[in-house]
Amino acid sequence: IESLVAAGAKGILITPSDPAGLSDTVAAAREAGLLVIALDTPFDPIDAADATFATDNFKAGELIGQWAAATLEDPANAKIATLDLSEAQITVDVLRNQGFLSGFGIDVKDVKKMYDEDDPRIVGSDITQGSPEGGRTAMENLLQIDPGINLIHTINEPAAAGAYEALKAFGLEDQVTIVSVDGGCPGVEDVKAGVIGATSMQFPLKMASMGVEAIVAFAQDGTKPANSEGLDFFNTGVTLVTDAPVEGIDSITSDEALEQCWG
Repeated sequence: IESLVAAGAKGILITPSDPAGLSDTVAAAREAGLLVIALDTPFDPIDAADATFATDNFKAGELIGQWAAATLEDPANAKIATLDLSEAQITVDVLRNQGFLSGFGIDVKDVKKMYDEDDPRIVGSDITQGSPEGGRTAMENLLQIDPGINLIHTINEPAAAGAYEALKAFGLEDQVTIVSVDGGCPGVEDVKAGVIGATSMQFPLKMASMGVEAIVAFAQDGTKPANSEGLDFFNTGVTLVTDAPVEGIDSITSDEALEQCWG
């Protein structure tokens, strides 16, 4: 960021790995006259950036939670594991986790904080760093707590793929429903193959293109983007992808999703 300021950049698009820790740095960039736009992951506080273009990550989690509640044979006796990003309670991680649990019908206590729930259906949680290797290790750890886990939420589809490999190694893949968020092409292929039951597709190319357009407009005449829809960010949309649709929850099939996936 400091290098870009020194180079005379007009604006910065950033997906913050530390939404709170980077706030002072982006504040300095804004004071230097740059337009700072967060993509996908909001800053903490969100107004540390001039604007945020992102998925409604709570809604993304909520959709897969609602779908899981509608498709699981006995939601009252669910055994749930969440495979999250990290221990840092990063905004996107918290929103997806809490959205999923809320959509499933679990009281999340503080919606801005993970792991304070006391619902006995939650077996446990582990971190994955969003990678297949992390997903596999986290799943192995959680199966040691309870091999009867039958519903898994993962922060993203690479973590879901790793979790599935762990389940398959134990011969448990058929007892578990996996739900996730992202909508990358490999993840959609996993929906088509039955590895993931449902995922919420986001649109990162739209986030990036809107961000670039906003910086161009700012460079031309100083115009800054203004939020709409009563939200504190620009909602770039989310769509449920599943080949087992349920009444009352809008969704598209994996074949339809493959026409608009990314990555």
